[in-house]
Amino acid sequence: MSLVWTLIAGFLYAEIAVVLLLVLPIASPYKWNRFFKSKFLAMLARQAHLYFFLIMGVLVLFLLDAIREMRKYSHHDHSSDVHLNVEMQHSMRLFRAQRNFYISGFAIFLVLVIRRLVTLISTQANLLAQSEASMKQAASASAAAKSLMAEKSTEKAKEATEDATLGEITKLKDRIHELTAELNREKKDKEALKSQAESLNKEYDRLTEEYSKLQKKITISGGAGGKGDSKDD
Repeated sequence: MSLVWTLIAGFLYAEIAVVLLLVLPIASPYKWNRFFKSKFLAMLARQAHLYFFLIMGVLVLFLLDAIREMRKYSHHDHSSDVHLNVEMQHSMRLFRAQRNFYISGFAIFLVLVIRRLVTLISTQANLLAQSEASMKQAASASAAAKSLMAEKSTEKAKEATEDATLGEITKLKDRIHELTAELNREKKDKEALKSQAESLNKEYDRLTEEYSKLQKKITISGGAGGKGDSKDD
């Protein structure tokens, strides 16, 4: 194998190793995405399209060369006049051309596979990051909603407590008004009774004075009658 095809074969083996690393569950898509976005790979990613088309162009050129060699050595006339050594060299060159065709073909195929795998892993990592961000936003929104609901419930409880307190205060005020009205009525009744008692006392005093006057009159009239009787005697 020549030096060029040795390098291409080594590149194919490296591609196989990279594909195995990407396919096997060695690291999560998030870690692969962080690795792809590292500083070194970020510098290479700026010219990734140029490198990709360059590698693809070189591999396609070698693939076309292998196809040309295959077509060249596949149309050989197997006659009896040809020497055995020449026939063996011809078969060996055909085998090398076929080998080179497979090497370059699989190298081109794996380049496309690696490119696609990197794109899928990056997309999956971005989707996971977006889903985590959305989950965090949903969790924060649910926590905010719970806090708002708790605040509303506490406000409702405070309002209910205030309403109950206002109702009790209103009832107490009504009771105070009722008691005040009763107290006023009792005061009025007491004043009426007091006025009645005073009037009765005055009436009693008046009757007592009249009674005493009557007694005096009776006494005076009785004394006058006694004197008249004594004079008649």
